[in-house]
Amino acid sequence: MNMLSEWTAAVCAELGLDAGDCERAVVLKVARESATAVARPAAPITAFLLGVAVGRGVPSGEAVARVHRLADHWPRIDWRD
Repeated sequence: MNMLSEWTAAVCAELGLDAGDCERAVVLKVARESATAVARPAAPITAFLLGVAVGRGVPSGEAVARVHRLADHWPRIDWRD
């Protein structure tokens, strides 16, 4: 078991969640997309907001798809200029 798996399992245990419900690959992909499309600080905020949405009943697949669409259409800024 790697460190990320151990951390995930420990956090889930602490919060009374089933570690099997954590879609790590999906969460990491969405975080990577939001960090790239918006800014690095957007990654943890986006992950948190996805969790809130899912906790309030939005199906996880739908929430992820909506964030993907938003990130795909977010204005890109070339910081090299």
